[in-house]
Amino acid sequence: MAGRHYTPASGTFKPRSPALFFLLALLALTLLFYIFSISSSSSPHSTGHLISSRNPNSGIDYSFVASLEKFLTKSPRSATAGVDTVSGTTSVEDARKLDDSIWKNENQRLYDEPFYPAFSPLKVYVYEMPSKFTYDLLWLFHNTYKETSNLTSNGSPVHRLIEQHSIDYWLWADLIAPESERLLKNVVRVYKQEEADLFYIPFFTTISFFLMEKQQCKALYREALKWVMDQPAWNRSEGRDHILPVHHPWSFKSVRKFMKKAIWLLPDMDSTGNWYKPGQVYLEKDLILPYVANLDLCDVKCLSASRRTTLLFFRGRLKRNAGGKIRAKLVEELRGADGVSIEEGTAGEGGKAAAQSGMRKSIFCLNPAGDTPSSARLFDAIVSGCIPIIVSDELELPFEGILDYRKIALFVSSSDALQPGWLLSFLKSVSAAQIKEMQANLAKMAGKLVNIKLHTRRSQRVVKGSRSVCTCECRSPNVTNPGPLS
Repeated sequence: MAGRHYTPASGTFKPRSPALFFLLALLALTLLFYIFSISSSSSPHSTGHLISSRNPNSGIDYSFVASLEKFLTKSPRSATAGVDTVSGTTSVEDARKLDDSIWKNENQRLYDEPFYPAFSPLKVYVYEMPSKFTYDLLWLFHNTYKETSNLTSNGSPVHRLIEQHSIDYWLWADLIAPESERLLKNVVRVYKQEEADLFYIPFFTTISFFLMEKQQCKALYREALKWVMDQPAWNRSEGRDHILPVHHPWSFKSVRKFMKKAIWLLPDMDSTGNWYKPGQVYLEKDLILPYVANLDLCDVKCLSASRRTTLLFFRGRLKRNAGGKIRAKLVEELRGADGVSIEEGTAGEGGKAAAQSGMRKSIFCLNPAGDTPSSARLFDAIVSGCIPIIVSDELELPFEGILDYRKIALFVSSSDALQPGWLLSFLKSVSAAQIKEMQANLAKMAGKLVNIKLHTRRSQRVVKGSRSVCTCECRSPNVTNPGPLS
C-alpha cells in the first residue's frame, strides 16, 4: 500500500524507492522512441533555409531550428501561471497539505488501477514558469542563431552546441503540446500537483549559459532556484520527484548543488569529478539522454549505396582536457597507418559535410573521450552506419538498461588502445560476418525503435551498486574491461 511521504515531525520526505525507480524506467522507455528518433533524424540548421522532417507527410519537424520556428509562431511569448503554481514563498503547512492530497490520490489509484504503478501512464506536472526562464530564452536563440561567428573558447559554434543539447526543448514542447499532437503517449500531463508522479522544471539551462553574459546568467540561475524552491511540491520532497534538464555539463553549475536531490537529465555521468561533484549524480537517481546528432540520417537507401573503403575514421578536436587527453595519444599511435583517416576540425557547416562524408565511407568510427566521457560523435556514427569504437573508460550511455550497445559498438579500454599496434590488429580481427551483423543493428537503432523489451544490460559490462547500500562516493567505478587481445 502507498504510505505517506511527508513526515510532519521531521519535515522530511520518504520516497517509495521501488515505485520511483519504476517510474524512471518507464520514463526512459517512453522517451526512447521519441528522443532517439530526433537524434537520428535531426539536421543542423542552415543559414539559408530551414530543414523539415525526414517524412514530408508526417507533419513532424526533426530539425531543432525548424521545429522552434513553428513552435514560437503558434505559442504565446509568455506563459501564465498554472492553477497549482505558486508565485511566492510557501510554508511547511503548504507542503503538508499537498502531501496529504498526493497520499489520498495514490491510495485511490491503488484501488482504481489494479496494476498501479506497473501499467499506469506516467503522470507529469509541468511547471508554468515565468517566460524569462522559458520562452524568452527560446526567442534569444531564435533571434541570434545565424551568428555563426559566436564560438566557444575552443572554437566550437555556440549555437550548434545548443542544438546538440536541445533535449530540454524537445521534451517540453511535447509535454505542453495539445494532446492530439503529442508523441509521448505514455506520459500524461496533469494540471493538479496531487495527481503527479513527477514534476518537470522547464528551464533552459544550456541556452542561458551560452547566450547570456556571465553575471546575468548566474543571476537568472539564482532566480530560477528560488522560484522552484518556493513551490510546495519541491518542499514536500526536497526535489526528489522533480526532473531538471542540465544536459550540458557547464550549465547551472553555480547553483546545482542546491538541487542535487532532483532527477537530472544528463549527457553522461562523469565520475572523475571534473564536471559533477561527488554525490550530485548517479544512475539510480538520474537519466542519461542522447545528444542530438550533428549529421543526417543515412537511411536504408543511403546504407546500401555506401562504399566503406576506410577501416577507421575520426574527425574532431585533437587536443582536449581531462579524459580527452587520450585523443592526442591515439592520433600519435594511428596517424599514417593504412586504412586510417584522422582529421582535425569543428562542427560547423564545413565540418558537418566532411564528417558525414568520412563516416559514410568508413567501417569503424573512433569515439574517444572528450572534455567529458561522452560526445555527440557516438550518435553521428550511429546515424551514419559506422560502427563506433568507444575508448572512454568512464562512459555511461543513454538507456543502457534498454539498449545493449555491445550489439552496435566495440568497447576498448584506454590501456589496450594505446598499446603499439593493438587497436588496428583488434579491428582487423573482427570478422566480416560480425561487421555485417553490427551494421544491420546500427540501421535498426538509427531508425524508429520499436518492440523494445526492458532488460538490464549494464550489469554485464560494469559493476552496478545500490543506493540502499551505499552512496556513489563508495561505489566501484565504471571501467571498461580490457579486451581479449590485451
